[in-house]
Order: sequence, then C-alpha cells, then structure tokens
Amino acid sequence: MAENNEFEADVLTLTDEEGVEKDFAVIGDMELDGSNYLALVPVDEEGDEFVILKLAVDEDGNEMLVTIDDDEEFDKVADAFEDELMEECDHDGCDCGCEDCKH
Repeated sequence: MAENNEFEADVLTLTDEEGVEKDFAVIGDMELDGSNYLALVPVDEEGDEFVILKLAVDEDGNEMLVTIDDDEEFDKVADAFEDELMEECDHDGCDCGCEDCKH
C-alpha cells in the first residue's frame, strides 16, 4: 500500500520575516479536514520541539508553507501530529513483531 510520505526525510530551507534562512527536516506530513500540514524540526537544534506549517496555494498556483493563525485549527493539528509521532515512537524496541518495530 502506498503512503503519502513524499516529504519525509526532506530538508527544506525556509526564510523568516527578517530574511533569515534556516534548514528544517520534515518529520511528518498529514491531511486533516481537507488541508495538508507538515511537521518540521530545525536541523541545527537539539530538542523535541517541532514546527507545524500549513501547505497553501498562492494566487499564482504556487505551493507555499504558511503559519496556522487559528488557535483551534493549530491545536487540532498539533494533537494529531503528536498522536502520530508518539505512535511511531511506541514501536521502538517493542516485541509485538509488527513491521513498525525497529529491532
């Protein structure tokens, strides 16, 4: 079965409001309520914090990543990513025999 993992293992260079470029590794992507989102971690920083951005299309039809301004939408997406990412971590070292286990 094919999964939508086209963004995983990608490194994206994003430019902030001040024009500073920073590299982010994509750790997950998902579709929720008809919108697509990416979970990103800074490449040059340690820690378990991640950034969530929404995939949008500008007036010229170009894809771009935008911040999620609506608190309710952000909380819903953050919870979904945390559930997904924690589920993947739960298989580390388990003995269930599934394909997700990393022995």
